Amino acid sequence: MLDELDKKIIGILMKDSRISYREIAKELNVAVGTIYNRIKKLEESGVIQGFTLKLNYENIGYDLTAIMGIKAQGKKIREIERIIAKDKRVMCVYDVTGEYDIIVIAKFKNREDMNRFVKGVLSIDGVEKTNTHVVLEVVKEDFRLEP
Repeated sequence: MLDELDKKIIGILMKDSRISYREIAKELNVAVGTIYNRIKKLEESGVIQGFTLKLNYENIGYDLTAIMGIKAQGKKIREIERIIAKDKRVMCVYDVTGEYDIIVIAKFKNREDMNRFVKGVLSIDGVEKTNTHVVLEVVKEDFRLEP
């Protein structure tokens, strides 16, 4: 379980994962060694799974975001999810309840790129149907959730 210090460290790292241990220690008024040990413990326990960038995907050519619902044959769902998850354009693959079995969020450079992806998904053995929604405007896209 996370204590208050762990939560504060995570909150700081979520705002700037490049901040130094020394700066975190100064902000929280604790020793640098404490910060080092806490972050190491958070990594080893799987709470922190890595440090990454937050990109503006439109600025690097990914102008379309799509959300796809996939209806699949029950025994093939996991295999289909694994195949789709390997595609570099795919941001998220969720195994869900409801009308669809799988929800996919992906980013594409253009409509043709998205069309090829959709056709590729439809060609996977076990996929029965898809329903694709094109995002018109991103209001919020931030997967960081502070503890």
